[in-house]
Amino acid sequence: MGTSKLIVEVYARKDCCNCKEANEVIGRVNEDIPFRYKVVDITKNDDLFRRYKEDVPTIYINGKKAFKFKVDENEFRKRVRKEIIRESMTRLWNKKQHYS
Repeated sequence: MGTSKLIVEVYARKDCCNCKEANEVIGRVNEDIPFRYKVVDITKNDDLFRRYKEDVPTIYINGKKAFKFKVDENEFRKRVRKEIIRESMTRLWNKKQHYS
């Protein structure tokens, strides 16, 4: 399988137990399924803090909100795989259109 362009973003705070657990789950999955992974500390940006202060962690997969508060490892794996497959199918379709 080619390199995935999948991006997982976690909006979190350092003092958040659910955020720590979510990062552990995502880290384990990232060891098995490579993807780009970014943790955004909402306390470093006033706009993000206002938006997410009561809603951490909030997890996005390729820009789409996927989880809030808790991350189930099996469900996260399933969504990551589904998004990688969708990405791959889109690339194949675009190649086919290019050569048609």
